[in-house]
Amino acid sequence: MAWEEWERLKADAAGNDATRMRLNQLPADPGGGSGDLVVNQDDLGAVGHDAHLLYEELRDGADIAGAGANKEGAGSSSQAASALKSHGFTCGGALETTVEIWTSQLKTVLQACAHISDHLDFTKKLHANEDAKIGAVILDSGGAALPVSEISKYFK
Repeated sequence: MAWEEWERLKADAAGNDATRMRLNQLPADPGGGSGDLVVNQDDLGAVGHDAHLLYEELRDGADIAGAGANKEGAGSSSQAASALKSHGFTCGGALETTVEIWTSQLKTVLQACAHISDHLDFTKKLHANEDAKIGAVILDSGGAALPVSEISKYFK
């Protein structure tokens, strides 16, 4: 892109309100929604389950160092690095460093997946318990639903 074209695009964007970025408001919602975040129990469970599946797949398939895998040939990258270093090849040290960095980053991603999965499982259970408590509170002593006039007292 030529300098003149860049300057023209900047001037056009500065002079046109429709193209300016607005960070202090949401764009108009053509569907008429409120813009509020809505999460259902099923959504939490699905995301938590997917995080757990990702954790298992990464743990089993991405362990090039062989630290946690039980597969035959696991750790072949580490073995190759050691063999190359023992024969005086400089790339052995570089491969060893690559394996160390990969393993460190893999552990970070695994921890994040486990954290997401555990947190969403906890959140799902907490909300279910809160719903049960609320349900128990809004029933009268005979187990019948309270009238709206009684329920509205909780919001004052």
